[in-house]
Amino acid sequence: MRIAVTGSIATDHLMTFPGSFGDQLIAEQLDRVSLSFLVDDLQIRRGGVAGNIAFGMGCLGLSPILVGAVGADFGDYRSWLERHNVDCRSVHVSELRHTARFLCTTDEHHNQIASFYTGAMAEAREIELQPVADRVGGLDLVLISPNDPDAMLRHTDECRTRGIPFAADPSQQLARMDGGQIRQLIDGAAYLFTNDYEKALVEQKTGWSDEEVLARVGVRVTTLGPKGARIDRDGEPSLHVPPTPELGKVDPTGVGDAFRAGFLSGLMWGLSLERCGQIGNLIATHVLEHVGGQEYQLGRSGFLSRFSAAYGADAAAEIEPHLECPHP
Repeated sequence: MRIAVTGSIATDHLMTFPGSFGDQLIAEQLDRVSLSFLVDDLQIRRGGVAGNIAFGMGCLGLSPILVGAVGADFGDYRSWLERHNVDCRSVHVSELRHTARFLCTTDEHHNQIASFYTGAMAEAREIELQPVADRVGGLDLVLISPNDPDAMLRHTDECRTRGIPFAADPSQQLARMDGGQIRQLIDGAAYLFTNDYEKALVEQKTGWSDEEVLARVGVRVTTLGPKGARIDRDGEPSLHVPPTPELGKVDPTGVGDAFRAGFLSGLMWGLSLERCGQIGNLIATHVLEHVGGQEYQLGRSGFLSRFSAAYGADAAAEIEPHLECPHP
């Protein structure tokens, strides 16, 4: 199974505020906020939604096809991804702009305030998927994750036109898109990924009920933070996938991306939706335990041990034949 991961490729600038954002907000003056937060820490990490997802899949031994736009400053990042099994040959390199930047401050309650500079990502709208498919011998699934909004819509339309199954992951771009654009993005998706807040936002902006959304997508996957994930299909009971216990909470940046990496990997291995969700939860937990979306390592024996402890020996036995983590 060949999966193309489209979306943002960026450098993350991650900062920590040793207090609560909520304590700094005055309810009567939210229409004219002017705040500056003195942060304790700055971490510069490789990131972007598509970059994080592709990295996670590569850490499980898969070779996802990364599709996005970057600047000429992408050289070191490219080398890093290629060393982790990611196919970067379909990444567009801008001659004018830098690779995108994500600037995020996290408070002591793991609330986040972030800004995103698009940079070269704006050129992702120029990328055609058919040459990617021709190069690799066809695509079985295209993940359309947060990116330049025009690029997301173009990729969705092309998938429909060419009959390529696609997964919609609008997440951060839901705030930017209107109801019509969101309906265009998700209608006909084989999979729809959101968190529980984004799920409600999709329904509010599209005007579709939960049942109406389910009638338009194959599988709806909703991440629930510390409560795990829920998987829904039209006419079938919901499947709840409990979370994997974490060793500690360090930083939530990239946790949702990691879940998608694990879920998609399970799909590539032909596993059940439940196993896909469990793999996603475990990789998400690894990210939560580190600063940055690509700072973890997936050792085969350690991964299987934690998976077995969380979901049972029989579940671990199902994924063991597929797991090819490059780390010991």
